[in-house]
Amino acid sequence: MSPGKNLDLSSESPQSHSSPLKERRYVGVHFACCDVYQRIYVNQDQTAYVGHCPKCARRIRFEIGPGGTDARLFQAS
Repeated sequence: MSPGKNLDLSSESPQSHSSPLKERRYVGVHFACCDVYQRIYVNQDQTAYVGHCPKCARRIRFEIGPGGTDARLFQAS
């Protein structure tokens, strides 16, 4: 191989060194209405998980409060 003709696909982007991506909290929801699974992410105020069914757009909201649950997967019917 001649110099300058290799592509290094394993190097990290400059952004990964300067600021790590903040992990977004989510719960998994199975929407029985359309038999699909979707991640529902916490809202900006950190007060609820808010989202919708990706097929029919049915809205869903899980309030975050004291004494909540450790469950990470739910079913919306």
